[in-house]
Amino acid sequence: MTKEEHYRQLLPQVQALCEGEDDIIAKMANVAALLHLEFGFWWTGFYRVTKNHYSELLLGPFQGPIACVHIAYGRGVCGTAWKERRTIVVPDVEQFPGHIACSSESRSEIVVPVYRGDDIIAVLDIDSRHLATFDDTDAHWLEKIVQCL
Repeated sequence: MTKEEHYRQLLPQVQALCEGEDDIIAKMANVAALLHLEFGFWWTGFYRVTKNHYSELLLGPFQGPIACVHIAYGRGVCGTAWKERRTIVVPDVEQFPGHIACSSESRSEIVVPVYRGDDIIAVLDIDSRHLATFDDTDAHWLEKIVQCL
């Protein structure tokens, strides 16, 4: 099965998991678990936008090894995707300026903003132990998946 076919088959499952559920944390938890299980990524999870006395991303539901808890606006791949309001695909994290190395085993990464209306409320962050794991196919389908949240 191609990557495209795998995502196409997975999307209805994500929609069913999210349908009728109002709690965003519960939906994020199930989506992270499903993606992690289906694709065998190294780390799969969400960072949520907080509105404390300063804005930052705060660790949300995830699957994989322990992770960074706080990420500043514009910092690392997650903070940059939030600031630039776009999906970022990183074939080699060593080549990304300011990459935050929560795990030395992470080699490539994709970060997808999660919108509610015009506001970004979180980012989906997925890491792989292999170089160049992610591409435009992942970006396209993961953007569709986070729309279910």
